[in-house]
Amino acid sequence: MVKKAMIMAAGVGTRLDPLTQKVPKPLIPVANRPIMDLILRHIKEFGITEVIANTHYLGDLIHDYFDQATDLGIELNYMYEDKLSGTAGGVKKCEWFFEPGETFVVVSGDALTDVNLDELIKKHKSSGAIATMALKRIPLSEISHFGVVVIDDDSRIIEFQEKPSISEAKSNFVNTGIYIFETEIFKYIPENQFYDFAKNVFPAVMSSDHFLSAYVIDEYWSDIGTIGQYRMSMCDVLNGKIHTNTEYKHISGGWYSEDSIISSNAVNNGKVVVGQGSVIEGNTSFFGYSSIGSNCIIKEGAQVRNSIIWDNVIIENDVKLDGCIIASNSKIGKKSVLMPGCIIPDGCVIGSDQKLSDDFKVQAGVNCSSEALSA
Repeated sequence: MVKKAMIMAAGVGTRLDPLTQKVPKPLIPVANRPIMDLILRHIKEFGITEVIANTHYLGDLIHDYFDQATDLGIELNYMYEDKLSGTAGGVKKCEWFFEPGETFVVVSGDALTDVNLDELIKKHKSSGAIATMALKRIPLSEISHFGVVVIDDDSRIIEFQEKPSISEAKSNFVNTGIYIFETEIFKYIPENQFYDFAKNVFPAVMSSDHFLSAYVIDEYWSDIGTIGQYRMSMCDVLNGKIHTNTEYKHISGGWYSEDSIISSNAVNNGKVVVGQGSVIEGNTSFFGYSSIGSNCIIKEGAQVRNSIIWDNVIIENDVKLDGCIIASNSKIGKKSVLMPGCIIPDGCVIGSDQKLSDDFKVQAGVNCSSEALSA
């Protein structure tokens, strides 16, 4: 039985800027749960209770969050990297965590999935491979954004293509960043070097006596590496396209809530998740799919459509939000209008009567009002 796993959580997440200016990518919330939290809760369902994560960018925030997450039931260890060492290099630094001859799981820290790990491990064991990679079939129209994997009739990996064009792609299978490894894989990774799985390790394995196996998954998988994919993943969770181990209770009218206060006069024409301690005042309207974090206040007259709001956010009276993302500790002033694609990073204050479009750019913590407002 496989009991140990590693989460690759050291990435900077530059494609998610400005959301990652103050928050590491593994802590980006999806329907109010950090991605890494969802990963850990999922792998625990398959008996994995010992996990190590390599961290780097804002690593202390990851450590602090999970040190307080006492309900996970997982022994979580960390290996902090002063300097990034690549996907394989980071795993190499965690070699001490695994016993020789042990089979273990590796998952990318931005992989939102409900993959059946039992079936993946079973496939790996029966193949005799040194490593098995979970693949996902995607539409060819999206293929240029991913690393493509080519397999033979025996599900052995024979070639990799890095973000090929549609005309050049030799398959529509992509690497999910979910692996099953034997500890023999460490022989292919030198110490104290920047080393990558796709560029360095896997080609070396394929030219040796070992081989790489592939397993095509049917379950949900999303690489939350871009703003667009982040938005889509949140909608997928609310649509029930992925099973997540969450504690939200369903309330009539499309509300999903923890311990929150929702006015009976609030109108919901979609599906909305509301976090603990948040207050939704009367005469507010919601449309489409939205998530409201913990300890937020949505004041009277506000209209929210297809938006993601993190923790400790104040939305003042008569604000209109459409397709927006508002990070934690921010405040949106009265009668302001935020158009589709607008992103407000952590700790910002937007003044009253502002109209912001998708080309609005601001750094975390900036006060964008004509008067000093206290968040």
